[in-house]
Amino acid sequence: MYKLSDLEPWNEARKMRKYVSALVSTFPKDEHYRLKDQLLRSSRSVSANIAEGFGRNNFKENIQFCRQARGSLYETLDHIICAYDEEIILEKELIKFKKFFDYYLKLIDVYIKHLKETDEKKIKPKKK
Repeated sequence: MYKLSDLEPWNEARKMRKYVSALVSTFPKDEHYRLKDQLLRSSRSVSANIAEGFGRNNFKENIQFCRQARGSLYETLDHIICAYDEEIILEKELIKFKKFFDYYLKLIDVYIKHLKETDEKKIKPKKK
């Protein structure tokens, strides 16, 4: 993989970020500097951490940034649940996000596993 734009987890995180941006545009004005801002920041952090890890060109650092992206994904889920609890979004929006969350979580876990396996192959001495 040579380009960030080829990286599926990053591309999927962009889709989630766009979804969240569209969703928060429907929030009431009094939530602008509260929940709306937190949701935008956490959703943007997912793709940003994937990108930063990719740019480090080091497996261990990349994995660490992927873990941070996972944390931001969970934070975004929590904010979406809060929006539902506060009756800012409907249940259908919560369900839609949870489906994306489950898919993305699996995707990032597979990517982390791939990075670990690739790093281990580099470290292990070749058998003669």
